[in-house]
Amino acid sequence: MSRFDWDDLRFFLAVARAGRLTVAARRLGADHATVSRRITSLETALKATLFERRPQGYTLTGHGERLVVAAEAIESAALAASSEIGGADLALSGTVRVGSPDGFGTTFLAPRAVRLADKYPDLEIQLIAMPRLLSLSKREADIAISLSPPKEGKIVARKLTDYRLGLYAARGYLAGAPEIRQAEDLFEHPLVGYIDDLIYMPELDYLDEIAKGLRPRLQSSNLVAQMEATVAGAGVCVLPHFMASRRAELVPVLPEVQLTRTFWLIVHAELKDVARVRATVDFLVREVKSARSLFLPEPAPAQAAPAERAPAA
Repeated sequence: MSRFDWDDLRFFLAVARAGRLTVAARRLGADHATVSRRITSLETALKATLFERRPQGYTLTGHGERLVVAAEAIESAALAASSEIGGADLALSGTVRVGSPDGFGTTFLAPRAVRLADKYPDLEIQLIAMPRLLSLSKREADIAISLSPPKEGKIVARKLTDYRLGLYAARGYLAGAPEIRQAEDLFEHPLVGYIDDLIYMPELDYLDEIAKGLRPRLQSSNLVAQMEATVAGAGVCVLPHFMASRRAELVPVLPEVQLTRTFWLIVHAELKDVARVRATVDFLVREVKSARSLFLPEPAPAQAAPAERAPAA
C-alpha cells in the first residue's frame, strides 16, 4: 500500500466510464500514454488486473468492478468536501444511466434532461425509455423509475409522485362517433391499448377497472405509440394526463373516470451516495415536484362541455 497513489483512481474511473483510453485521456486533458501508465501503476500497486484489454476497448474485470464502488465513494467524498469548503457546485463527470417507462421518459424526462446537461457539462446522460423492467443489480441502469417498489435486493426506493390517467380520444374521431355517456358505451368504440401478453407490470392492466371485458382493437407495447394512434383517430385510449395534456388534438372522454398510479424512484444501495447519481436523483425529484399539476391535475368541472359532434345527415 505504500506504493498506492490515490490520484491513480481518477484515471481508473475515467477509463472505466469511457471504456477506451483515448476517450478517457481527452476527458482528463492528458495523453493516452499517461493514462495507460497510471492504470498499469494502479494494477501493480494493487496486485490485481483491473481491465481486460481488447481491440474494442477496456472492460472491467471482477477486481475492477469491485474497485469502481470504492473509487466512486472516494470521488464523492472528495467532491462533497470541495463543495462544502469552497462553496462551489460539484464538478460532476462520468456517465449516469436512467431507466424509465417509455411515456415518462420520452414525453416528460427527455425534454427536461437538457437542464441537467447544461448544469453539468462533463456528465454523460443515458436515458433508457422503454416498456420493460430494468435490473439495477445487473447495472442495466444507475437509476430507475418504476410503477411499484422493489420487493427485494440492495435497493433504495422512494415515492416520486402519484399520477392520474383517464380516457382520451381525438376531436375528429369523437365528432363522427357514437356518443359516450357511460363506461358501457365504450364497447361500441375501438379502443387503443396494450398487448395482453406484453404487459410488463400489472399496474398497466387497467381496462377491466373501467368496464369488465374491455379489450383494445389496436394494440401496442409502447405507450407513446398508443398516444400517436389515438391522435390519428384510432379510437379511445387510457393515457396519463401528463402525456395527453400536451396534445391539443386530444380531449377527455368520461372525465369522471380517473385512475391513479405511482412512480417510484429506485437506486442501487451502493450507488446512492455517488455524486453523479445523487445529483441526478435530486434533479428528478425537483423536476417532478415543480410539475405536480401535470401529474395530479385538478378534478374536471362537474358539468363539462360535450365534445363537438358532426351535424346529423
